[in-house]
Amino acid sequence: MSSISESHANKDLEGRDLVLSVHGVSRSYSAPAGNLLVLDAVDLEVPRGTILAILGVSGVGKSTLLNILGTLDRPDRGTVAIRGERVEHLSESALAAVRAKRLGFVFQFHHLLPEFTAEENVMMPLLIAGVEPGVARARAREALESVGLPARWSHLPSQLSGGEAQRVAVARALAPEPDLVLADEPSGDLDPVSAEALHDLLVRLARERQRTFVIATHDERLARRADRTVKLVDGRLSPWNSEV
Repeated sequence: MSSISESHANKDLEGRDLVLSVHGVSRSYSAPAGNLLVLDAVDLEVPRGTILAILGVSGVGKSTLLNILGTLDRPDRGTVAIRGERVEHLSESALAAVRAKRLGFVFQFHHLLPEFTAEENVMMPLLIAGVEPGVARARAREALESVGLPARWSHLPSQLSGGEAQRVAVARALAPEPDLVLADEPSGDLDPVSAEALHDLLVRLARERQRTFVIATHDERLARRADRTVKLVDGRLSPWNSEV
């Protein structure tokens, strides 16, 4: 039995507030042996307040797909819409605005700036977007509280555990209140206990705060926690059967 049956998934999508719609997305790259097709006519729909997991082994194209969803790369063919707005043909400046206002990113490594506190790291994207410093600080504190770190705002990354640092990275992604958070192997650098705690956090944020996540992962434990899981194989997505 899959983590969520395809018929159940389709019913769940009906009438829901779609954050992400992807249709017919393909991407290939030049290789010595010829064109390498990485994504082949990919379709996705993600409602608000849900977690979609994209499961696959390393090198299968998960990061390529997330880069396209995050407007960091363009598809060769197909459409990508965020909150109903087509983005694949926008100018670079327009794409930068989409990333700043609509998208949050979490990576395998936290990429926190070592000379800044947890609070200052979370404030950074807000300040870059022009948010007044006092407002940015309040939103950063709120974001840190939402990930369970209200007392760690003044700590430098070197004073945090790996799991705590990754929670700060999640807070940084959430602080601008994006429509969609894209996470590429978010627990890949964590020990099993910290990874499970991060999985719990992502599920809680989706349930309680209606946050929307698309997560690329090779970790079947995380895939089982998602509302819907698809597997990427040979450039195509298919429903994942957790018992296979």
